[in-house]
Amino acid sequence: MAGKHSVSIRVLGQEYRIRTDAAPAELQRVASFVDETMGRLRGRTGAVDSLDLAVMAAVNLARDLLAERAGRRGEGVAVQRVRALTEEVEALLRETDVARG
Repeated sequence: MAGKHSVSIRVLGQEYRIRTDAAPAELQRVASFVDETMGRLRGRTGAVDSLDLAVMAAVNLARDLLAERAGRRGEGVAVQRVRALTEEVEALLRETDVARG
């Protein structure tokens, strides 16, 4: 196994250095996917707070991961619940952004 090395990634214009034993190209691919997800959520919800976007992205990506796992194990109920919770979180964050004005 290769030793850990530092890889620079960029998400929403912010640079992060991550110590990893993963291939730099793979980590860049993951970071690009996260960046695209957060950008899509920003466009869809109008959220500007990076923490809000990070939470929404984490919930969405977890939902997708659970859906993928459920497809292999037939756990549709859990996936439906996570999807419903995701929609609730997004709605609350939109309301918070509106209230902040």
